[in-house]
Amino acid sequence: VPVINENDAVADDEIQFGDNDRIAALVAQLVQADLLVMLTDTEGLHTADPRISNEASLIAEIQEIDRELEAAAGGVGHADARGGMASKLSAAKIASWAGVATVIASSRRPSVLRDAAAGKNVGTLARPRPQRLGARKLWIAFAVRSVGRLTVDDGARRALVDRGKSLLAVGVRSVSGEFVAGDAVEVAGADGEVFAKGLVRLPSARLDAVIGRRSDEHEAGTPEELIHRDDMVLLAP
Repeated sequence: VPVINENDAVADDEIQFGDNDRIAALVAQLVQADLLVMLTDTEGLHTADPRISNEASLIAEIQEIDRELEAAAGGVGHADARGGMASKLSAAKIASWAGVATVIASSRRPSVLRDAAAGKNVGTLARPRPQRLGARKLWIAFAVRSVGRLTVDDGARRALVDRGKSLLAVGVRSVSGEFVAGDAVEVAGADGEVFAKGLVRLPSARLDAVIGRRSDEHEAGTPEELIHRDDMVLLAP
């Protein structure tokens, strides 16, 4: 039986995915699993922390893991702690984008794995998205750490979101962070909201000379796209 663990004594500090919940979701995608089951010390995801609120109720089913739900999960346990409810919801989001359903349930429930596999209600069920993300874009979205940010204007945002275009330098208004070509960066709108993530084709040191300018104004050999559409994942509308 394979044992995959993030934080054991022989783990490589240079290769880290964040926690075992995220690893479980990525492995579920890798093996094309039908179901990911994550066991914890509560019945599943609740509307509030059941340990401190009598009004907390179980969320039986999740259709879409959005920012409001992620914010609510941050109040359950410690958001920065590995293995907490926020971590499990993050892993469920990865699995959902990979087309894998996820069940979050109590490890104390008898026959919990058998019942979950049989489709019985045993905790919180997170449904997979109708359109699954391919392995490479899933890797870009969730397995690669962002090291910078590009802020774009409204026209560039519409081109990316509505028309599926690549990101051109003319639509970029500002750059933050230090990175090299091939690094992952966030893409934010004028309102500061991060709505995409991708692999940038120029280092940060060269971007000041090209942002806000048309392609025909660039030096010879400069890539036409800062982030090609094939290297980008939309995270929000």
